[in-house]
Amino acid sequence: MVKAVVGANWGDEGKGKITDMLAEKADIIVRFQGGANAGHTIVNKYGKFALHTLPSGVFYQHTTSVIGNGVALNIPILFNEIKSIEEKGVPAPKIMISDRAQIVMPYHILFDQYEEERLAGKSFGSTKSGIAPFYSDKYAKIGFQVNELFDEDRLKEKIKGVVETKNVLLEHLYHKPLLDADELFKTLMEYKEMVKPYVGDVSLFINDALKEGKTVLLEGQLGTLKDPDHGIYPMVTSSSTLAGYGAVGAGLPPYEIKQVVTVCKAYSSAVGAGAFVSEIFGDEADELRRRGGDGGEYGATTGRPRRMGWFDCVASKYGCRLQGTTDVAFTVLDVLGYLDEIPVCVGYEIDGEVVTDFPVTHLLEKAKPVLKTLPGWKCDIRGIKNYDELPENCRKYVEFVEDQIGFPITMVSNGPSRDDIIYRKSKYSK
Repeated sequence: MVKAVVGANWGDEGKGKITDMLAEKADIIVRFQGGANAGHTIVNKYGKFALHTLPSGVFYQHTTSVIGNGVALNIPILFNEIKSIEEKGVPAPKIMISDRAQIVMPYHILFDQYEEERLAGKSFGSTKSGIAPFYSDKYAKIGFQVNELFDEDRLKEKIKGVVETKNVLLEHLYHKPLLDADELFKTLMEYKEMVKPYVGDVSLFINDALKEGKTVLLEGQLGTLKDPDHGIYPMVTSSSTLAGYGAVGAGLPPYEIKQVVTVCKAYSSAVGAGAFVSEIFGDEADELRRRGGDGGEYGATTGRPRRMGWFDCVASKYGCRLQGTTDVAFTVLDVLGYLDEIPVCVGYEIDGEVVTDFPVTHLLEKAKPVLKTLPGWKCDIRGIKNYDELPENCRKYVEFVEDQIGFPITMVSNGPSRDDIIYRKSKYSK
């Protein structure tokens, strides 16, 4: 059986915790897209971790952690991450890297920085991790797959051609130092030695595992609204964030994905530029940011303060629909316990008309939130294990959101650790 864990919104919804939790009953966990430009925060018996490339189920000894072909693979970052978890007492994980995964080259990171610098005030708010240049090269067919590291003569020839084109840009557009083909080859040979023990045919491995009745968990990065096709383009990421892409990015048939767990936060947060209709500012935002997450709402990769907002029913309904949601995991509900009243965005006013379906970007940028205020529950809900034991106003909040989005909230997270989870039945479950 294949399950996918994906985000409904802008990312940072708490997918890492949900993947870590579901991984207990999974055999294989696959990262299927994205790179080290975003992180998943995990809290477990070993401590607190911010993972950037490793799948979030890496803490279980019975699992195999897979880097799928859809991932932007930054090899030094992956191996530093493996080292860092082992240093904290985590047993050495079983890892497999797709021979078709493509490599984030050192110059991708440089080009990302140079382009943001060139755009100045019109920049995309990139994490400068090389992701956009990486995917640009992948689709321009001048990227480097992991398997190419093992054919040195062809690799040298390819490097030579790529360096020629990159150096034209470096010299004439960015006015920066040029690349050296020999140095690049040397770096890639170092990468080869690092990945050699882990490389394999991931698609075949997963196919064989499914024939044996094993459970595969697909882990997405970011959320629906950062998808390059269906998100807030152009302020999006460069790979598809949808569960549907999980089949492509892991190399399995789409009909194998039986469960799509879409993670929604009980409020909204976003890192990076772009339309964010329910955004709040000033002291109100500072207080929510300070109380949010586990230790505050700051990017797991960048440390940047996240932009804060109230729960957005319009964006979340759209996000769940695009993901093909079978289950919603509703996270960080405990954070809202300090509020007397909790606003929820139930519609967008655009040019005097209220809409409840998510619009394209140029309309989104004009949208004003239509808010409905619900009573708060004014207490700490951590430690509660049964849904019926939650305060009445807390349950009403969950059920109001569920009715607005029309998808079943079957998991409610009320704390940062993997045990802080409440399962519930939903009238929307199929």
